[in-house]
Amino acid sequence: MNIALILSGGTGTRLGADIPKQYIEVNGRPVISYCMERLAGHPGIDAVQIVAAGQWQETVLACAEKYCGRTFRGFSLPGENRQLSVYHGLTDILRYASGEDVVMVHDAARPLLSARMITDSLSALEGHDGVLPVLAMKDTVYQSTDGKKISALLDRGSIFAGQAPETFRLGKYYEAVGSLLPDRIRSVNGSSEPAVMAGMDIVMIPGDEGNFKITTAADLERFRERVGRQA
Repeated sequence: MNIALILSGGTGTRLGADIPKQYIEVNGRPVISYCMERLAGHPGIDAVQIVAAGQWQETVLACAEKYCGRTFRGFSLPGENRQLSVYHGLTDILRYASGEDVVMVHDAARPLLSARMITDSLSALEGHDGVLPVLAMKDTVYQSTDGKKISALLDRGSIFAGQAPETFRLGKYYEAVGSLLPDRIRSVNGSSEPAVMAGMDIVMIPGDEGNFKITTAADLERFRERVGRQA
């Protein structure tokens, strides 16, 4: 079984909107509905689990009824940070899935997920513990230890920006995340970080620049324009 875990518990404060960015309507539907539709409609995805705060679950449920159908399996509550939300989702998924199954972790605020990225992620998992889409760095990359002065020039050829979805063998990934409880998990930022820390075999695949995360008002406008062109 391949389960999509959609993270929709963030508050989106950097956008400056009155509601979390994933619930802002674009072209008459919430941002989250776009990735829900793409994941639930993919033949390789068997179930969808969504992390969402209680006050937004009615909104998400309406989207699930329209775009997910029978693949929607339920809600998980957000944690204090992203990775605790992931842990809550994994715990709930294991109530109906086994450790041999696959979990694909995706952000509700990445609405332009392509079917090809889902397919490529699932295909690349063969023989590995996890898959991470990445983008190569285009700009010269510098390191600063104090945020003021440059302390080192980094080799951009060996540095990559991670994207989502992040795909894992469910059992191994759950153990990796659980090993960071109760304290270390609070300092984890990316979903692949626990897997790397646990020594899991994570393979990289080419990412998609169109699969950007809505973080700022400019990102939201960029998404509006993209949807407008497609419409």
